[in-house]
Amino acid sequence: MAKHKVHYEFPMHCLSEILYEYLATAEGLSEWFADEVVEKGDDFYFSWGGGPAEKATLIRYKPEGFVRFRWEEDEGTKNFFEMTIVIDDITEDLSLNITDFCDEGDEEENAMYWENLIENLRIKLGAA
Repeated sequence: MAKHKVHYEFPMHCLSEILYEYLATAEGLSEWFADEVVEKGDDFYFSWGGGPAEKATLIRYKPEGFVRFRWEEDEGTKNFFEMTIVIDDITEDLSLNITDFCDEGDEEENAMYWENLIENLRIKLGAA
Protein backbone atom coordinates (compact mmCIF):
# COMPACT_ATOMS: atom_id res chain seq x y z
CA MET A 1 0.00 0.00 0.00
CA ALA A 2 1.38 3.39 -0.99
CA LYS A 3 1.89 6.00 1.70
CA HIS A 4 0.54 9.49 1.24
CA LYS A 5 2.00 12.89 2.04
CA VAL A 6 1.02 14.82 5.18
CA HIS A 7 1.99 18.33 6.31
CA TYR A 8 2.22 19.91 9.74
CA GLU A 9 3.11 23.43 10.85
CA PHE A 10 4.45 24.27 14.31
CA PRO A 11 5.05 27.85 15.48
CA MET A 12 8.50 28.12 17.07
CA HIS A 13 9.97 30.84 19.25
CA CYS A 14 13.70 30.67 18.60
CA LEU A 15 16.39 31.72 16.16
CA SER A 16 16.51 29.89 12.84
CA GLU A 17 20.27 29.33 13.18
CA ILE A 18 19.81 27.47 16.46
CA LEU A 19 16.79 25.51 15.23
CA TYR A 20 18.67 24.32 12.15
CA GLU A 21 21.41 22.80 14.33
CA TYR A 22 18.73 20.69 16.04
CA LEU A 23 17.46 19.49 12.65
CA ALA A 24 20.64 18.84 10.71
CA THR A 25 23.22 17.44 13.12
CA ALA A 26 23.46 14.12 14.95
CA GLU A 27 24.07 15.96 18.21
CA GLY A 28 21.00 18.16 17.74
CA LEU A 29 18.73 15.32 16.61
CA SER A 30 19.77 13.17 19.59
CA GLU A 31 18.45 15.92 21.88
CA TRP A 32 14.82 15.49 20.77
CA PHE A 33 14.24 13.14 17.83
CA ALA A 34 15.89 9.89 18.95
CA ASP A 35 17.78 8.55 21.96
CA GLU A 36 20.96 8.22 19.93
CA VAL A 37 21.94 9.51 16.50
CA VAL A 38 25.16 8.64 14.68
CA GLU A 39 26.11 10.51 11.52
CA LYS A 40 28.30 8.87 8.86
CA GLY A 41 28.49 11.18 5.86
CA ASP A 42 24.95 11.60 4.56
CA ASP A 43 23.71 8.56 6.51
CA PHE A 44 22.15 9.05 9.93
CA TYR A 45 21.52 6.09 12.25
CA PHE A 46 18.69 6.66 14.74
CA SER A 47 18.04 4.41 17.72
CA TRP A 48 15.44 4.44 20.47
CA GLY A 49 15.49 2.64 23.81
CA GLY A 50 18.66 0.69 23.01
CA GLY A 51 17.00 -0.97 20.00
CA PRO A 52 18.59 -1.51 16.61
CA ALA A 53 19.54 1.60 14.65
CA GLU A 54 17.35 2.71 11.77
CA LYS A 55 19.12 4.35 8.85
CA ALA A 56 17.95 7.53 7.10
CA THR A 57 19.89 9.27 4.37
CA LEU A 58 20.08 13.04 4.11
CA ILE A 59 18.94 13.50 0.50
CA ARG A 60 18.56 17.31 0.33
CA TYR A 61 19.25 20.28 2.52
CA LYS A 62 19.64 24.05 2.54
CA PRO A 63 21.62 25.55 5.42
CA GLU A 64 19.27 27.23 7.88
CA GLY A 65 16.41 26.31 5.53
CA PHE A 66 15.48 22.63 5.50
CA VAL A 67 16.62 19.03 5.74
CA ARG A 68 15.09 16.08 3.89
CA PHE A 69 15.73 12.48 4.92
CA ARG A 70 14.68 9.17 3.41
CA TRP A 71 14.39 6.11 5.62
CA GLU A 72 16.21 3.03 4.34
CA GLU A 73 12.88 1.17 4.13
CA ASP A 74 11.61 3.88 1.75
CA GLU A 75 14.51 3.69 -0.72
CA GLY A 76 13.21 3.34 -4.25
CA THR A 77 10.07 5.33 -3.37
CA LYS A 78 9.27 9.03 -3.33
CA ASN A 79 8.68 8.90 0.45
CA PHE A 80 10.73 11.16 2.73
CA PHE A 81 10.43 13.35 5.78
CA GLU A 82 11.38 16.99 5.63
CA MET A 83 11.74 19.67 8.26
CA THR A 84 11.58 23.21 6.88
CA ILE A 85 12.16 26.49 8.70
CA VAL A 86 9.73 29.14 7.47
CA ILE A 87 9.94 32.81 8.44
CA ASP A 88 6.93 34.99 7.66
CA ASP A 89 7.97 37.97 5.52
CA ILE A 90 5.69 40.40 7.33
CA THR A 91 5.57 39.29 10.97
CA GLU A 92 8.95 37.50 11.02
CA ASP A 93 7.27 34.69 12.98
CA LEU A 94 9.16 31.44 12.64
CA SER A 95 7.54 28.08 12.12
CA LEU A 96 8.78 24.56 11.57
CA ASN A 97 6.94 22.82 8.76
CA ILE A 98 7.02 19.03 8.59
CA THR A 99 6.34 16.98 5.48
CA ASP A 100 6.05 13.24 6.07
CA PHE A 101 4.45 10.16 4.53
CA CYS A 102 2.18 7.75 6.38
CA ASP A 103 -0.15 4.87 5.65
CA GLU A 104 -3.83 5.52 5.02
CA GLY A 105 -5.62 5.58 8.37
CA ASP A 106 -2.48 6.47 10.35
CA GLU A 107 -2.82 10.24 9.97
CA GLU A 108 -3.93 10.92 13.54
CA GLU A 109 -1.21 8.71 15.04
CA ASN A 110 1.41 10.34 12.80
CA ALA A 111 0.25 13.83 13.78
CA MET A 112 0.46 12.94 17.50
CA TYR A 113 3.94 11.48 16.95
CA TRP A 114 5.18 14.75 15.43
CA GLU A 115 3.39 16.88 18.04
CA ASN A 116 5.18 14.99 20.81
CA LEU A 117 8.53 15.29 19.04
CA ILE A 118 8.12 19.02 18.49
CA GLU A 119 7.10 19.52 22.12
CA ASN A 120 10.38 17.80 23.11
CA LEU A 121 12.24 20.10 20.72
CA ARG A 122 10.58 23.21 22.16
CA ILE A 123 11.60 22.12 25.67
CA LYS A 124 15.22 21.60 24.57
CA LEU A 125 15.22 25.02 22.87
CA GLY A 126 13.70 26.67 25.94
CA ALA A 127 10.82 27.73 23.69
CA ALA A 128 7.99 25.74 25.29
